[in-house]
Amino acid sequence: MATSVKTKTLWFCSNCGNEYAKWMGRCPACGEWNTLVEREVVTGGSKAAPMKSAPGGAQKPMRLKDVSTTTEDRISLGSAEVDRLLGGGMVKGSLVLMGGEPGIGKSTLSLQLPLHSPALKTLYVTGEESVKQVKMRADRLGGSADNCLILSETDMTTILKEAEETAPDLMIVDSVQTMYCQHIDSTAGSVSQIKEVAAQLLRFAKSTGVPVILIGHITKEGTIAGPKILEHIVDVVLQFEGENRGAYRVLRSIKNRFGSTSELAVFEMTGTGLREVANPSEMLIPMHEAGLSGTAISAMLDGNRPFLFEVQALVSSAVYGTAQRSATGFDVRRLNMLLAVLERRAGFKLGQKDVFLNMAGGLRITDPACDLAVICAVLSSTFDYPIPADICFAGEVGLSGEIRPVSQAARRAVEAARVGFKRIYVSSYTHFDQKPQGIEVVKVADIPALVRALFK
Repeated sequence: MATSVKTKTLWFCSNCGNEYAKWMGRCPACGEWNTLVEREVVTGGSKAAPMKSAPGGAQKPMRLKDVSTTTEDRISLGSAEVDRLLGGGMVKGSLVLMGGEPGIGKSTLSLQLPLHSPALKTLYVTGEESVKQVKMRADRLGGSADNCLILSETDMTTILKEAEETAPDLMIVDSVQTMYCQHIDSTAGSVSQIKEVAAQLLRFAKSTGVPVILIGHITKEGTIAGPKILEHIVDVVLQFEGENRGAYRVLRSIKNRFGSTSELAVFEMTGTGLREVANPSEMLIPMHEAGLSGTAISAMLDGNRPFLFEVQALVSSAVYGTAQRSATGFDVRRLNMLLAVLERRAGFKLGQKDVFLNMAGGLRITDPACDLAVICAVLSSTFDYPIPADICFAGEVGLSGEIRPVSQAARRAVEAARVGFKRIYVSSYTHFDQKPQGIEVVKVADIPALVRALFK
C-alpha cells in the first residue's frame, strides 16, 4: 500500500536558510527583518529522489600521518590574474561560487575564461540567456569558441546527464538562482532549491573531478543571495566589486580552501570584455593636469597586494543651512569622524563647509591607511594648495589626532618608489627593518605636525 503524501507549511529565512514553524518579523538566527518566506514541504511519502552516497563514502579510515600531502592537481583558466587569485589555478573537482551585482561582469568573465582557454573543453550552462545571446557576447569578446559547448537549460537532471555524456574539463553554470531540481516542491531560487542544486553540483564535481564555476546573484546588502549554507558548501567564494558606471572591477577572494584569501584581481571593463590590470597602481594616473588642489595619493594594501590610488576632495561653503557630507567609495561615517578630528584637534572650522569625497577608479576603500590621504586631500582643497605629484601617504588617524602606523609599511613604500614617487608620509611610530630605497620617508606624529611639514 502506497504511503500518502503529507505536506506541512514551514517558514524559511531567505538570508541564512534557517526554518521555523511560524512566521516571525525578524529571523532569530541572523537578525534580518522580513526575510521569512512560506514554503510547503513534504513530510510523508516523499517524492524526493534517493540520496546518493557522498564521494569517497566507501573509504576506510586511515592514519593522518599516512595521508599524502602532494600539491593539488590544478588547471589554468587562461587568465594570469584569476589563476593567481585561486592560488595557482583551479583545483580539479572544486566548486567555485562567483557573486556580484547585476551588470558588474560575472557572465562576461565566466564566458571569457573558456574563450581564452581553447585547450579546455568547457560546458557553459546558461539559465538566464538563450544560446544566441551567448553567441553574440562571445563574438564581441573574441577568442576561440571551438571547444566551448553551450547548453540553455535549467533542469538539473538534464544538465548533469549532458555533463556526464560530454565529459568536459570545466563546467560553468549561470546562475544558481535559475536552476531547479524536479523532486523539490518549490520554485527556482528558493532556499531549498538553491541548497539542493549546490549539493548536486558538488557531488558531480567531487565524483568526476570536473571543476565547476557557479554564478550567483547578490542581495541589496551586497551579500550573495540564498542561504548562508551555500557559501559553506562551495570550496571557493569570489565576489566582484566596483561601480557599474566605473571602468575598474575588483575580484576578491572571500573564501578559498586551496589558497589565500588575501588576494585580489583587478580588471578594466572595455568594449571587448574584461582586461587584466597586472599593475593596479596604473589606476592612480590623474585624469587632469598637474597643480590642482584637493587630490592626494594613498598607498593602500588590499590583502597582500599594494597599490596606489588617488583620493579626491572638494570643500566649499555650505549653500544650504546644513553642511553636506558625501563620500563615494569611502565610509561616510569615517569621513565625519576625520572631519571632527580636524576641527577638534587641529582647529580647522569645517562645520559650515560642504565636503565631498571620491575614490578615483570606482573603488570601495576600507583600508584605514588611506585616512592620512583623506585628511591631506581635504586640507589641500580647504587651502586651495596643490600637493606635489611625487608625494603619497600611508597612515591611520586616531581620535586624538595622532597618526598611527599601518601594517606592512615597507611594502607600500617599495611600491610607491617603483611607481616613481619621491616621498611618502607615514606615522612617526612606523618601524622599518630595512630602509626603503629610492624614496624619502617622512615621519609625522600628529595632524599639526603633518600640516607644518606639508603645507609650509
